[in-house]
Amino acid sequence: MASGWPRAWVSYSPRATAGRNARITHVGYNETVIHPRVLFNDQVHDSSEKLLVAGQVGLLAGWGVFSTIRVADGVLFAFERHWARMVKDAELFHVPMPCTAEECRRRLLKLVEANQAQDSSLRVYVVRNDGSAFGSVCERRTDLIGMTTDLKDWGGGVKLAIEPQARHAASKFSGAKILSWAINLTLVEEAQSKGFDEVILLNERGEVAECTSANIFIARGNQISTPPLSSGCLPGVTRDLLLSEIRVPGFDVRETTLVPGDLYNADEVFITSTTRELLPVLEIEHKQLQQGQRARQALQAEFSKYLDQYIADHKAVPA
Repeated sequence: MASGWPRAWVSYSPRATAGRNARITHVGYNETVIHPRVLFNDQVHDSSEKLLVAGQVGLLAGWGVFSTIRVADGVLFAFERHWARMVKDAELFHVPMPCTAEECRRRLLKLVEANQAQDSSLRVYVVRNDGSAFGSVCERRTDLIGMTTDLKDWGGGVKLAIEPQARHAASKFSGAKILSWAINLTLVEEAQSKGFDEVILLNERGEVAECTSANIFIARGNQISTPPLSSGCLPGVTRDLLLSEIRVPGFDVRETTLVPGDLYNADEVFITSTTRELLPVLEIEHKQLQQGQRARQALQAEFSKYLDQYIADHKAVPA
């Protein structure tokens, strides 16, 4: 699976948003240092073991689905939401799911225990193994793969670039989270080479869709807006929670079509993801933004309460 384990500066710092101690890895913005044990189907292995074969179609063609899950105090936060999205995307791309939700949850918790990764970031993949003339004979139609890594220190905010024509909102595949991630990785790499952290992706209509691995929100007064799914954005789990579960008196969170000018004129801009939670945007294309914090901080406080309650409710569920 992995040859070697890159060294990184690792420290233990309190997570201000979650109120717990967690291991934070200080690496490059888009770098990952995986832990030494990985999940392959129903067994945990050393990451140096040879578990894959040359002709696995999903790995060669990016045919499969995945999700990134926050592990908090040993609990897979919002696992049911991640699983539901994976099932939906898998059906769209004809990827058979290899197990039930409960079987997957228990296997992932074994991985968490093996890596002592009770506060970490977890990536779970379902990889399709057939469907191409250049495939290999595999025991299963799909493989379940999981790995964990330390939480990242994302800093105090991000600087964003803008990429036009980067999402095709009219496609039936828009918004799906699949293994074919090379376009996103390339755009981030190009942006980082110019001093940015992430990239705002515009669709074919010039509307704001999302970033390569985060959704985006703006605040104007008491109204908080994020692009609708019709923009071509991915239905992020944190985004969904802010729209459907998190309630802050005095603030209205809704879907609204946005264009780049809306971001520049907003009181606040922030991005959301499973590992970032709610992270301020400092600049867009080298232009400094207004640094209001009222809406984001209010939402972050309620999100942290939701996270803590979720952990308390699921802590006793056995692996």
